[in-house]
Amino acid sequence: MAKGVIETWDKLEDFTPRDVTFDGLKRRVFVGGQGPAVIIIHEIPGITPEVARFARWVRDAGFTVYLPSLFGKPGKPNSPGYVNASIFRVLCIAREFKILNSADEHSPVVDWLKQLAAVAHGECGGKGVGALGMCITGNFALSMMVEPAVLAPVLCEPSVPVNDPAGIHASPEDIEIVRGRMEREDLTLRGYRFAGDGSRR
Repeated sequence: MAKGVIETWDKLEDFTPRDVTFDGLKRRVFVGGQGPAVIIIHEIPGITPEVARFARWVRDAGFTVYLPSLFGKPGKPNSPGYVNASIFRVLCIAREFKILNSADEHSPVVDWLKQLAAVAHGECGGKGVGALGMCITGNFALSMMVEPAVLAPVLCEPSVPVNDPAGIHASPEDIEIVRGRMEREDLTLRGYRFAGDGSRR
């Protein structure tokens, strides 16, 4: 196991698990904290102990964290075999994800996440909801801004669509809505990538 990788399962016992269904699609969501809502969208292979640790940092900073499990086994440690299995499932099986050929449209699971954002805002109040996507889900936070409750999107190392380095995995309609909101509401969009990343985005 690589240095710094957490080897034991995280039982996520300090979060409250919920089964949330929108449009017939059910997902487990782990919720914890108090304050404005932040939706943390995990990367491949799933909610690893490292992702859970990050969620706790956000929770302990004064936010209510909503951590939906989109694929993988919540709390399972990262490993090369686990990553490969998750990539296969996301790329080749799950209909909710359009990773290979979706330069100009968002993945269907984003519609589920937008509804989660609306519910989270209703439960937590405040000015709006934060949404943070990681790697393969990084671009999801951008299309989530179509939902008026989402005020603080953060795109961390967005990696899709993998077949078009210039694509942003969002429809032209989504982009127009987001652009209009940013102008009218004086919002800021944040995007981050690692130092040395060769991506052209």
